[in-house]
Amino acid sequence: MKPWIHLGSAPVPGSPDELQLWQRDTEFSIRVRGTPYDLMNSRQHGSEEALADLALTGLGAAAPRVLIGGLGMGFTLAAALRTLPGAAQVTVAELVPEVVTWNHGPLGAVAGHPLRDPRVTVAVADVGEVMRAHPAGFDAILLDVDNGPEGMTRAANDALYGPRGLATARAALRPGGVLAVWSVEHVPRFTDALTRAGFTTQVHHPRARQGRGGKHTVWTGRKGG
Repeated sequence: MKPWIHLGSAPVPGSPDELQLWQRDTEFSIRVRGTPYDLMNSRQHGSEEALADLALTGLGAAAPRVLIGGLGMGFTLAAALRTLPGAAQVTVAELVPEVVTWNHGPLGAVAGHPLRDPRVTVAVADVGEVMRAHPAGFDAILLDVDNGPEGMTRAANDALYGPRGLATARAALRPGGVLAVWSVEHVPRFTDALTRAGFTTQVHHPRARQGRGGKHTVWTGRKGG
């Protein structure tokens, strides 16, 4: 078996963590330094693609504006672009600038170079800041940040997945807009949190790989008109 090759490292702003990009043959992995497991792996992206499909299929707007929080390896963005019409505008908010660089470089071909699509704009920023800056600005918001809301009781996560963060997301959506949230695991209390925040909520459990592998969780919540 070919060895893993370390391609790069990136500090996470506001955190002691460091992301590392690794490659073995045609497989890529993004990991947190000091942990043995993959944060992201290029062979497991079925649920990331499902995040886009579940949020955007049947969205209805002729020229939808979409915000994606977290670029990752580009699979959610690529799936969104396959679903959206030519008049769509997609903003990707990515906190770690090196992740954007990796997607322009060694990771680009993995998802089919979605950053080259003219519908895409990248904001190297916290997705919460982007939401606050665009009240009623989006038809859909897709969040794939920090492995989901499983840490929502921590103060650091409250700004995105707690009541304040969900209120911010709701305010950034147009009437009838959709909030979709990806999580590595099911968190029942987050379903209740979405409902309390004013979303009509559904819970989905797509496979990590296309049609197989372990299951992840995607919540979709629609804002009432």
